[in-house]
Amino acid sequence: MNRIIGIDYGLKRTGLAASDPLGIFAQALDTVHSAKIIDYLKNYAQNERIVGFVVGYPMNLDGRPSEAKAHVDAFLPSLRKAFPDVPVTLEDERFTSVLAHRAMIDGGMKASRRRDKTEVDRISAAIILQGYLDRQAKH
Repeated sequence: MNRIIGIDYGLKRTGLAASDPLGIFAQALDTVHSAKIIDYLKNYAQNERIVGFVVGYPMNLDGRPSEAKAHVDAFLPSLRKAFPDVPVTLEDERFTSVLAHRAMIDGGMKASRRRDKTEVDRISAAIILQGYLDRQAKH
């Protein structure tokens, strides 16, 4: 089935989300060590058809790329090389961590789980992807 993958890339950990087959809803998928992200995605692609990547792009409040941009920029060539036929879209990721924490609180997640950064990364990836899917639905 066709899936769009949301990626919240970090220097240590990367949060992942996947769309439903119709490209309407994003669901938090996993958090993996960033050094293993390409292998994880290749394994995932053995069972699901990846039709797009939406990568969170770190921006400052003034709209300029943040310092973390360099890490994402270094990751993008590896992603494109591993999946040359899959389009990659960059998505502004401002406020996704704040929104992820809010979603965890609103969802009743216990404080101990909210402190787990792997949870925040997965949910942030889902928020990044859902923003993209919502905009696509308007077109």
